[in-house]
Amino acid sequence: MLTALRSLAFLLVFYAGSACFVIAALLGGLFAPASIPWVATRWSRFHRAAARWLLGQKVRVLGELPHGPYLYILKHESMFETIDLLCLFDRPAIVAKRELFDIPLWGGIARRYGLIPVERTAGAAAMRALRTAARAATAQGRAICLFPEGTRVPHGESPPLRAGFAGLYSLLGLPVVPIAVDSGRVSPRGRFLKRAGTITYRVGDVIPTGLDRREAEARVHAAINALNRSV
Repeated sequence: MLTALRSLAFLLVFYAGSACFVIAALLGGLFAPASIPWVATRWSRFHRAAARWLLGQKVRVLGELPHGPYLYILKHESMFETIDLLCLFDRPAIVAKRELFDIPLWGGIARRYGLIPVERTAGAAAMRALRTAARAATAQGRAICLFPEGTRVPHGESPPLRAGFAGLYSLLGLPVVPIAVDSGRVSPRGRFLKRAGTITYRVGDVIPTGLDRREAEARVHAAINALNRSV
């Protein structure tokens, strides 16, 4: 019963608050476009605070999170980490599916924020545009982030990486920082009930550039699934 009440309180508070942040971002886009990253970061902090105080979910980071021109590859188990990335990094450039940018209101805000769209069946021109956007982001000191599984997966499962990771790894020529996440233990995909607990980010060893595709994928796959045994 307590878990259900906490989950309901989080649902009401978070989505009501999010509506206010969307309005603020829309107004910012009209009158002060440079304010959108500031609004987005506060939204992420609001989300983390709501999860902490309403759901009883804490966050911890194991290992050193290096900052610089890296490609950050993360496990994807729930909505939590997609929003919380803005707490981990300073205005991260998240590579997101192209169709998400067609969502009314949200899509326009995402573009102004600086998310990077990618098409699953991208041609040469689209990949060149992706590389240009990523290089511009790294030149600004922004982190490039990717969820290589393509969608949220239940905790404990380790599906193969989508082809997009290998393409980005080769295209960008950046060392990779793999990050395991176990948010699905307490916030399972598609479930209303969210449990109290600690959400862990485990930072793996940096994977250098220049590896062949199979080795790079194998090392990333192992690193982002490092928390799977902690069920």
